[in-house]
Amino acid sequence: MPESKKRKKDPDDAPKARPSATKAARERTSKKSSRRNRTATSAPGTSPRWWAPTMVTLMIIGLVCVVMTYLMKGELPVPGLGNWNLAIGFGVMLCGFFMTLRWR
Repeated sequence: MPESKKRKKDPDDAPKARPSATKAARERTSKKSSRRNRTATSAPGTSPRWWAPTMVTLMIIGLVCVVMTYLMKGELPVPGLGNWNLAIGFGVMLCGFFMTLRWR
């Protein structure tokens, strides 16, 4: 197989130095990087210490409301509301459940 001829390097064909970026371009890139850093640091890695106890407490309070409503035939935990006590209990449990979705 024949060998190819080696090319001579021409100094005019050498890669030229890239011109420095304009001031506006530098500002755009600095804004982007600072925005990225800001969102990365502000994103929560873990939940606060009070999150899990509050979440569990809400679910238990909601369960107690529902159980009391069934056992007391709608008279407790809030007298006069009747079966709306069930809605209150389920609402409190639902708040606790939604807290589990944000827990890390």
